[in-house]
Amino acid sequence: MRTTVGIIGAGPAGLLLARLLHNAGIDSVVLESRDRAYVEQRQRAGILEQGTVDVLREAGAAERMDREGLPHDGIELRFDRRRHRVDFPALTGGRSVMVYAQTEVCKDLIALQVAEGGPLLFEAEALAVEGAETESPSVRFRHEGREDVLDCDYVVACDGSWGVGRKAVPADVSQVFERTYPFGWLGILADVAPSHDELVYARHDRGFALLSMRSPSVTRAYLQVPDGTDAGDWSDGEIWDELDRRLETADGWKLERGPITSKSVTPMRSYVHEPMRHGRLFLAGDAAHIVPPTGAKGLNLAVGDVVTFARALAHRHKTGSAELLDAYSPACLRRVWQAERFSYAMTTMLHRAPDATPFDDRVQRARLDRITASRAAETDLAEGYTGFPLD
Repeated sequence: MRTTVGIIGAGPAGLLLARLLHNAGIDSVVLESRDRAYVEQRQRAGILEQGTVDVLREAGAAERMDREGLPHDGIELRFDRRRHRVDFPALTGGRSVMVYAQTEVCKDLIALQVAEGGPLLFEAEALAVEGAETESPSVRFRHEGREDVLDCDYVVACDGSWGVGRKAVPADVSQVFERTYPFGWLGILADVAPSHDELVYARHDRGFALLSMRSPSVTRAYLQVPDGTDAGDWSDGEIWDELDRRLETADGWKLERGPITSKSVTPMRSYVHEPMRHGRLFLAGDAAHIVPPTGAKGLNLAVGDVVTFARALAHRHKTGSAELLDAYSPACLRRVWQAERFSYAMTTMLHRAPDATPFDDRVQRARLDRITASRAAETDLAEGYTGFPLD
């Protein structure tokens, strides 16, 4: 099998890249180790930055998002039983975000790929990337019980931090920057209408809480829990009681409860692999970087990576110049490190560390007070949350 771009992974990054390449007249093959049902059901991110929304629209992949997604013009910060709304459009010149689950993005892109795009092989496990330093790299994979080889001009690994893409970068040229956090997020989905019309980020002495949504009838919520927590150790009643405590306000706001349909624990870490390119192998999304979910950056960073690659390859085909392809890693990393900075700042401002001192608590409150009192500080948060430019 031969193609111009071999894409490993059919998450939102790999699928969007295939769509962008198709629109540019460049052929690709997507290899995904899981089956289609798994890809379309796995719960991940739910916040799309302004730039991501714009890219999906330009790619012709936004019809259902525009019909069913929930535009949000701000978030609410809560601490010390106080409430403060951050107005995104007023602070960023009109930028906002969209609540639309990653599962739905994947469904939309899969449907387009099957109908219009190149081969999309599910249950096709990538085993190795070979010849990355040559002009003809290949991906060895297993599909339908037999091994095969996908010969390419370029390989883009969108297969996560444990995939074969990152492992194909030699250790002597790799640099890894990482921070792990001593807490995670206990996340739930519940069949109850959201208790607030925008996301609520709460700092509390008992730990962080986030009130979110997946639709007008489904609530998504999170609690900070110690690292290693088993979601099964928390009863539904205990989860709602703790959300009540951490989200409490002085004005009598009420949390609506309902049947919890799903609960799981997400670990928290920051991770960057440099460089994001080795020869004709390009890393994108979680294969190159991971952020704690506090800043809603993971999916959006992956979109930035594949947009950068697609534009660079289209430029190569149009002009013959490899200048933009050669600049892929530094161009992406500038944006990645800004997102890492923002996510780290949000995480450390809102989560209470197990060894936190009274001094640490006061600094957290001072940081939140600064945002509520300073338009400059509030603007920095709004700009970071709605997304850094894709160019």
